[in-house]
Amino acid sequence: MTASQTPQTTPATEAEATAGGDSARSNRLRRLAAISSITLAATLVGSKLVAELLTGSVAVLSTLLDSIADLAASMITMICVSRSIRPPTRSFRYGQGKAEPLSALGQSAFIGASGIFILVDAGGRFIDPQPIERAGIGIGVMILALVLTAAVVLFQRHVVKVTDSPAIEADSLNFTGDLVTGVSVLAALVLVELTHVLWLDPLVATGVALFLLRNAAMIGRDAVGMLLDRELPAEERERIFEIVRGQPQVKDLHDVRSRRAGTHRFIELHLEIDGQLSLSEAHTIAHRVEAALLSDFPDADVLIHQEPAGLKDARLDNRLAVG
Repeated sequence: MTASQTPQTTPATEAEATAGGDSARSNRLRRLAAISSITLAATLVGSKLVAELLTGSVAVLSTLLDSIADLAASMITMICVSRSIRPPTRSFRYGQGKAEPLSALGQSAFIGASGIFILVDAGGRFIDPQPIERAGIGIGVMILALVLTAAVVLFQRHVVKVTDSPAIEADSLNFTGDLVTGVSVLAALVLVELTHVLWLDPLVATGVALFLLRNAAMIGRDAVGMLLDRELPAEERERIFEIVRGQPQVKDLHDVRSRRAGTHRFIELHLEIDGQLSLSEAHTIAHRVEAALLSDFPDADVLIHQEPAGLKDARLDNRLAVG
């Protein structure tokens, strides 16, 4: 192949190639995290069901219901992650990244429903306390659950750090909550066994329920924000302005819009450059700006509109409401 036949690469295409490799790794990690979540939830449902049947503890029942909700939510996460990593198609030209916040919203609903059910059941146990039988079995199961959950949470946090996946992040937050509730239930089982104070059991179950409802609200809020195309965080927007304004021959930028769909970011902006430049020169500048943005946001889809600097036209920035 002669020099004239050698394919030419640009900073933007090189950045896109790097992003492609990162994307493949991200997809593998998200699949593995979803599979580990389902495996953990199924294991915990089986072991806690046995413990609840043998002990009759409402606190153990609360964690069993939570694990059942976790299993359903993890299965939804697996389905949604599988869809979100699909490449854009003719029907879904933006990809299907919003399947991930849909998954998080489903998790929020399952967790909230289990929290309400636990509150109702705990209220009945306050009125009619029931003794806990075979507490040792319940204690053993809770210790096993804590160890397994901690291992999965550590792996999920690594995946979230690498992929920034909202679905896996919601799953991780959910299982982190399980660690807190698991420690509480373990303490309740030990205290009831030592003191025979029966109301400690529904008291801990009530605390678990309130904690679950809080987590459901947090997960649901973030999922709805992404589904409604909330802007990227302020620090990321500031970085976009800093990158673009730092490029040679760029006068300024305006009408910057950004959003996330799963792990994918979308960045749109109007680029202000010298109006006397040729179309080819303007394109080169825009391409350089795109490459600079992709170096910091490798998963982003960047759309740049070029304008002569100083042009007085109708701007989105002037029409935005507060909120």
